[in-house]
Order: sequence, then structure tokens, then C-alpha cells
Amino acid sequence: RVSDRASGSETGITVAQERAQHKKVSEWQQTAVERSIFVKFMLQHMEKCGCKVDNEKFFVVRHCDENVGGGFDEGASKMGGVVLCQNHIRDYNHTEATLTHELIHAYDHCRAYVDWSNCVHHACSEIRAASLSGDCKWWQEMQRGHMKVKGQGSECIRRRATLSVSMNPACQAPGQAEDAVKQAWARCYPDTAPFDRLP
Repeated sequence: RVSDRASGSETGITVAQERAQHKKVSEWQQTAVERSIFVKFMLQHMEKCGCKVDNEKFFVVRHCDENVGGGFDEGASKMGGVVLCQNHIRDYNHTEATLTHELIHAYDHCRAYVDWSNCVHHACSEIRAASLSGDCKWWQEMQRGHMKVKGQGSECIRRRATLSVSMNPACQAPGQAEDAVKQAWARCYPDTAPFDRLP
């Protein structure tokens, strides 16, 4: 879950700048919902699982305190909701990648009982999201300065899943997030649903 703040004054940007950020990211989000193959695919499969999304309510664009592009808010509704962080989203491609990642969480939330306070449950969804969303494509890793050739994909997925789980207030004890990823790995890494294989 990503937190927000009540007022924009503490960030040092003007209200006009914040409105411009919101408008731009909202437009990118709408474009992705209408045109992105991956976003449309995930929304179609959520509907097949009984979770038809109301775009107006399910997607929220707002300021986030955490340095992340977005998040899945399981408490937003029965189906949860996807947050895009207007102060951290860089461009349309970042919007599309963030939506794809968060929609994998939404799909997991829809198709199975996920207790997000259970670190292993959370780790399972993070492993799948990092693996299936393209977070760990070789060019993404090169941009992050990780250029190991052999095993870089799975190393990236473990690293990013551990980082995400460690942000969960229920999973912040030393080593807890890493242990949860290890426990979930064998069952969750091979699970590519709703894709037939790794996209």
C-alpha cells in the first residue's frame, strides 16, 4: 500500500504544477487502458475471474510519499485499486509498466485469497509481478547498473520482490522479506497466469 499526504505545500511544488502532474499522468493512464496490449490483457482476465474493473474508480492518480511509481491498494474496494504516483511517474512507458505490474497484484487479489499481511502471500505476488511485468528485462537491468549476464533475470526478480515485501509494515523484521521470497519462490516463480508463458 502506498501512502499519501493531505496537502501539496510540503513538497515545494505549486498547486498548478501538481495539477499539471496529475493531468499528464491521468492522460497516460487512460491511454494505457485503451491501447496497451498488456494492460488490456490483464483487465480482460480480471473480468474473466469475476472482477470487472470500473476504470473511474479502480485507478487513482495522486501524490505518494514513497519513492515508487505506483502501488496496489487492497483496501480501496472489494477488488482493490491501482495507484499511480504522479510525482514519480516519468513518462508513458513508465506508466504502462507500472500499471502492468500492479494489475498482476490485482489479478492475484481477484483470483485467490491473498492476505497482504502474510509476508509469503505478498512475496508470491511480488515474484509474479516482477517476473511477468517486464520489470527485469535485460535493458531495464542495464539502466539500473546490473549487467551480469547469467542468472540476472531471476536475481533481479528476487531483489525487487524482496524490496517490495520489505516495504510492507508486517514484513519489516530483519531478513523477513528475504525469507518470504525464498519460501514463495518454488511455487510462485513458475506461475505465469494469466499468461501461457513468460511474456
